[in-house]
Amino acid sequence: MTDQEYMRLALDLAERGRRTARPNPMVGAVVVKDGRIVGSGYHKRPGSGHAEVNALDGVVAEGATVYVTLEPCSFTGRTPPCADLLLDRKVGRVVCAMKDPDNRVAGSGIARLKRAGVIVEVGVLGEEAKRLNGPYLTHRRLGRPYVTLKLAQSLDGSIAASSGDSKWITGPGARRRGHALRAEAQAIAVGVGTVLADDPSLDVRHIEGESPLKVILDSSLRIPLDAKVLSGAHCVICCVEGVDSGRIQALQDKGADVWICDSADGRVNLDDTLRRLASEDIIHLLIEGGSAVARSGFASEIVDRVAVFTAPRLVGGLASIGDLGFNRVDQSIRLDNRTVERLGQDTLMMAEVMYSRGGGAECSRAS
Repeated sequence: MTDQEYMRLALDLAERGRRTARPNPMVGAVVVKDGRIVGSGYHKRPGSGHAEVNALDGVVAEGATVYVTLEPCSFTGRTPPCADLLLDRKVGRVVCAMKDPDNRVAGSGIARLKRAGVIVEVGVLGEEAKRLNGPYLTHRRLGRPYVTLKLAQSLDGSIAASSGDSKWITGPGARRRGHALRAEAQAIAVGVGTVLADDPSLDVRHIEGESPLKVILDSSLRIPLDAKVLSGAHCVICCVEGVDSGRIQALQDKGADVWICDSADGRVNLDDTLRRLASEDIIHLLIEGGSAVARSGFASEIVDRVAVFTAPRLVGGLASIGDLGFNRVDQSIRLDNRTVERLGQDTLMMAEVMYSRGGGAECSRAS
C-alpha cells in the first residue's frame, strides 16, 4: 500500500469522531511496521486518548511508520504530548496530512520529532484533511465557528408558499438528513421570524444524536415565552442594547441566556455573535433560516458551506435567499467541492462557499 492509501484509512478513522470529538479536531492514526498495519485508532472525545495513543496501544512500534491526519501535539493539556509518546515508542517515520494551526502546536510537534531524528513528511492528502476539519481550522484561524447554512426549498427556490406555509416542502428522507446535520453541529441558529412562524423545537429527532445549543437572533426580544425552543437543549437569545430588562429577566427565568450583542442597522451583528460562540468553544454553527438570516450571512461572508435540500415541486412563494445586491454575474457567490445525494424524491447538494473579489478573484473564508 502507498502513503496515500494508509492516510486514506487514517482519514476514514478520523471521520468516526464527527459527532463526539468536538470541539477538538477529528484525528485518525494508522501504525505500519514491516508492511503490515499493526495498530490504528482515532480521537473519540475531549479528554480521551488522542488518535496516536489509541493506535499505539499494545503495539511494538520501534522503527514503525505512523500515519496521522493532524500534526502530533506538543503540549500538555488534558493528555500528555503525542510527539513525546512517538519518541518514547521509537517510531522511525511520521507521515501527517497537515500542520496543526493551533498556536500551541503550529509546527512545534513536527520540529520536536525532526530534532530527535524521526523522518517526518507533511501534506499527504492534506486538502482532504483540511476539508474534514473545516470547523476546527476556521475556529483556530478566524476566531469564529465554521458556518453551515441549511436551506430546504422547492425547485424554483421557494422556502414557503406566499402565505408562509412551509410544511413540508421536502420529504421525510430529507428531514432525517437535516437532523443528522443538526447532530453534527454544536449550535443551531435561526432568526426570530422563524420562531414566530413555525415554533420549531430545533432539537435532534428521527436519529440518534445530541441536540445542539439553540441560538435565536432576536434584536428586540419578540420571542414568545412559551416558544418550544425554550424547552429541551440550552438556548441563547441574541438581542441588541435597549431591550426591556423585564423581558430579559423573564427569558432568563425560563432557563435561557440572553446576550446583548453589537448591532448592525438595528439588527444583531453576526460577527459579534460568532465571536461570542467561539469563546464558548463552539466550532461549528448550523444556520437554518430564514431568508433574512441567510442573506445577512452571505452579506457578512460568514457562510462557509451550504446544504441545500431541493424538492421536485414549484411553489412560486417566498425566496430562500432573495436579493444579495449583486449588479453583475461575476460578483456572485460560487459553490465549490459539490456533492449531491438523492433522498427519496429530493436531493441534497453540499458545497463550499467561494466569495468573489472584485474582478472575479475568489476565496473561501475558511481556507
